[in-house]
Amino acid sequence: MKWSPKFAYALGLLTSDGSLSIDGRHVNFTSKELELIKLFRACLCLDNAIGRKVRSNEREKRYYQVQFGDVIFYRFLLDIGLTPKKSKTIGSLKIPDDFFFDFLRGYFDGDGSVFSHKDRRWKNSIMHYLVFISASRNHLQWIQDTNRRLLSIRGAISQGGRGVFQLRYAKRESRLLAKRLYYHLVLPYGKRKFRKLQKIMGEWRNW
Repeated sequence: MKWSPKFAYALGLLTSDGSLSIDGRHVNFTSKELELIKLFRACLCLDNAIGRKVRSNEREKRYYQVQFGDVIFYRFLLDIGLTPKKSKTIGSLKIPDDFFFDFLRGYFDGDGSVFSHKDRRWKNSIMHYLVFISASRNHLQWIQDTNRRLLSIRGAISQGGRGVFQLRYAKRESRLLAKRLYYHLVLPYGKRKFRKLQKIMGEWRNW
């Protein structure tokens, strides 16, 4: 497999909202956002049809999905650390440093969030956070360690509700990380979260 920013971004999406079938061949990517499904297909040069699906205890088909079979790609995913039923067992992945932030941008579009609130300690002070979410603490630990090594930012991991963990970056660190995630706007990214980032942090060029 040839690494590129688009390929790494697609792997980030797949890590957050994808799954590997136990048949050793099929790969599925599911999202509520049709834009992310289209980006995923484009980055991997797929022409497979986009379907709709429901999840357990739901009636309305609110999710989009694309599924394809590729034994070589499937084995590559196993080699870098992805597995079937990975949600709680995923740990570190073999992502080249040169493409780590492209991967992380895809992961953020799938399982990330950004928000802000007033800091009561100081008048007119606003705290903003860039957050990554996973059911696996080990996976977030790997992301945290890699960000520390490549960008010298620390972040903090905490346990949230429903058995998931959060890796949070605040204020200065969130800006440094956002600037690396969106280092060039000709690369693939989800527009919804990018617009939310700009609303909270201001114009992209000023991050």
